Amino acid sequence: MSIDKKRSTFALLALAISAFAIGTTEFVSVGLLPLIAQDLDISVSLAGLTISLYAIGVMIGAPILTSLTSRLPRKTVLIWIMVIFIIGNSIAFAATSLSVLLFARIISAFSHGVFMSIGATIAADLVPENRRASAISIMFTGLTVATITGVPFGTFIGQHMGWRSAFVLIVIIGVIGLVSNSLLIPSNLRQSAPTTLSDQMKLLTNGRLLLVFTITALGYGGTFVVFTYLSPLLQEVTGFKQSTVVMILLVYGIAIAMGNMLGGKLANKNPIDALFYMFIAQAVILFLLTFTAPFKVAGLITIILMGIFAFMNVPGLQVYVVILAERFIPRAIDVASAINIAAFNAGIAIGSYLGGMVTDSIGIIHTPWIGASMVMFAAILTGIARLLERKDHVTIHALKEVM
Repeated sequence: MSIDKKRSTFALLALAISAFAIGTTEFVSVGLLPLIAQDLDISVSLAGLTISLYAIGVMIGAPILTSLTSRLPRKTVLIWIMVIFIIGNSIAFAATSLSVLLFARIISAFSHGVFMSIGATIAADLVPENRRASAISIMFTGLTVATITGVPFGTFIGQHMGWRSAFVLIVIIGVIGLVSNSLLIPSNLRQSAPTTLSDQMKLLTNGRLLLVFTITALGYGGTFVVFTYLSPLLQEVTGFKQSTVVMILLVYGIAIAMGNMLGGKLANKNPIDALFYMFIAQAVILFLLTFTAPFKVAGLITIILMGIFAFMNVPGLQVYVVILAERFIPRAIDVASAINIAAFNAGIAIGSYLGGMVTDSIGIIHTPWIGASMVMFAAILTGIARLLERKDHVTIHALKEVM
């Protein structure tokens, strides 16, 4: 679909606002974990299930619900997504037990999965082909701005008014997202082709796409071994006060926003090459954090660098999946995007669960190097994907010469 630049800018803004709401609810638990654990009288690692199960909800809900809603107008789906989002976070606000809170988190996660999958393909459709990664990064800037402002502000409110008050803030942001979708998203969005079971099976059996889904889970998830437990790490290992942690989360979020926008620009031309170098840098930084975390200045510098690379890979991964889906299974682009969103959240679930196991067994200081190992494995797999991509280009070039 081709629309004028002004309309596409407003549409991308609407997507970014909704992503901001969803990003706030996804990551606000990072700052609230100690408060939730204390209030519900559970361990911090058990409170970490609010992040792990949310990620699992996205992982399961994204491909299934995207497929089920593929025949509906995209704007209608976006509006219903925000309604479900508001309901889920309202239940979280009222939760008085861990089980109710986890139920609320799963409800919210279902809206997240569908939004991120169709939102990414809508963003890519709103701009010329050579600006796709940048458009997706604009939408995902909502997530990064949430990390800059939503997470620290939600943590601040939680510390002063109780963790449930943070979910009141999230519901308000959700209502703003609902209104933004209604007013700013054009009604004449390109309708996605209904996906058949055969198309979905092709996605799940295509070796190239499976490789990228695995890269997504490992490369993105590796950071969450550390990030999920960043608040207790900063307090217990680095020695920062609780009030200082809020400011550090704010700085971390700014670093994430910078990295996300830079990642979009770097991935516009050749996403797979850019991803290879991003993952190597990310793995090195995570490994260094193991040694710098006990020192305030060195630890803080390393954490800021971790923030820059944490989301830098998102636009490249998402646009590369769209490119491969267009090449191999063009009728299932939305579902391919949804499966990659599921892979992102599989990484979050694996990373946060692994971080909890490490924290409970050998200590929180060991989370960085274990996360680095995940990311380095993703870098190796990305190297394989690069070789396969180059073979494709050689084959395509040879076919063109023959023709």
